[in-house]
Amino acid sequence: MLDKRKFYIDGAWVDPQDGRDLEVIDPSNEEPCAVISLGGQADTDAAVAAARRAFIPWAEAPREDRVAAVQRLYEIYKRRSDEMAEAISLEMGAPIDMSKAQQSTSGTWHIKGFLKAYENFEHERMLGDHAPNDRILMDPIGVVGMITPWNWPMNQVTLKVIPAVLVGCTCVLKPSEIAPLSSLLFAEMMDEAGFPAGVFNLVNGDGPGVGTQLSSHPDVEMISFTGSTRAGALISKAAADTFKRVSLELGGKGANLVFADADDKAVKRGVLHVMNNTGQSCNAPTRMLVERSRYDAAVEEAAATAQKVTVGSAHEEGRHMGPVVSETQFNKIQDLIQKGMDEGARLVAGGLGRPEGVNRGYFVRPTVFADVTPDMTIAREEIFGPVLSMMAFDTEDEAVAIANDTDYGLTNYVQSGDGARRNRLARRLRSGMVEMNGQSRAMGSPFGGYKASGNGREGGKWGLDEFCEVKAVSGWAAE
Repeated sequence: MLDKRKFYIDGAWVDPQDGRDLEVIDPSNEEPCAVISLGGQADTDAAVAAARRAFIPWAEAPREDRVAAVQRLYEIYKRRSDEMAEAISLEMGAPIDMSKAQQSTSGTWHIKGFLKAYENFEHERMLGDHAPNDRILMDPIGVVGMITPWNWPMNQVTLKVIPAVLVGCTCVLKPSEIAPLSSLLFAEMMDEAGFPAGVFNLVNGDGPGVGTQLSSHPDVEMISFTGSTRAGALISKAAADTFKRVSLELGGKGANLVFADADDKAVKRGVLHVMNNTGQSCNAPTRMLVERSRYDAAVEEAAATAQKVTVGSAHEEGRHMGPVVSETQFNKIQDLIQKGMDEGARLVAGGLGRPEGVNRGYFVRPTVFADVTPDMTIAREEIFGPVLSMMAFDTEDEAVAIANDTDYGLTNYVQSGDGARRNRLARRLRSGMVEMNGQSRAMGSPFGGYKASGNGREGGKWGLDEFCEVKAVSGWAAE
């Protein structure tokens, strides 16, 4: 079993001052694979103090020095990408091939994307031609507490750490205690890249402990959090007394609007998108709304697609679906599947329990419900598992009304051959992102949502702005 009890504080690996052990569980076999420490107040204070000391020198360092450090990190990350994939696969159950192709590479994607976005980022900006002596300064906000989830570990760590350090902030990262191994490896990479002591710090802990301590800490200027909507509300409350900025990327309940003129692969594509990462993605299209003339055929196709999805250990090669991350997550998904059955949805694939022949590991059956109504629990709550809810609609207006009838507003999807309709729907859907006809958003596109899906944006120039304060200056002298 791996011993990963140390924290990374002020440029060194240190023993916890106030730690208690926690075992990391391999979800493929339910066996402990590592032991970490959950930190306490003294550890949080030490990390914040280190970040505070490092802030002014880092913020005032030449821009080229910060870029060079991130470029070194990029090269190190690429070289150690397979190690990262193995860590993620072990800690949270992403099948190893998927982890290499998607999980680990999300880190290199975002590092590269932010380096590109920062090339055109101006810390000093003209207000406009009408005010030649006014300037807008984009100052780094200061010490940032970062709380990241277990489902896409490096996707979220790099979306926060990289823009923050590029613009001149310093960081204290608390990764998910369920899946901390990838972040500990990332800390090794930051150390190898030669970032000055205190620019990046890592303290493991749980939400009520280190999470709350960072959120309420008077020397932390900003909290950037990705996770559940419930936890986001608690963090916002904990941060209120110190008036810090809180950036939240929370849950989702994406609607996938499939019209009769959608391409032949639209339904299959939608089902496989839900099953990717074992359904543990906040932007998964978990509500499939199908135009009535195509609905019956779509249900048959969705069921057949789900039934062909194989399930297996994260340590085995192949294109199968892995386990969910934990026993808690497994039980939550089972409860919601049962709720769908109890409330009258028609189960057409999957269902309760582990897949046939599997008796160990947190494996869930790829599940599809048809004839779901918008008031059902499975249509309203984020399940965060491989469960699709299908319903029919008759008109475009009805589809929009159903899609927008949710507490969330992260990502919606449109499948139609009618370009004017797609554009029209993109304007009407109340979500931070809309993806159409299976086309992914490009590098630098902002990620974030409306309503209970959070606030703020990650990625590209918007992600850089997120970590800056805006300072308006008059009387600027020509240089």
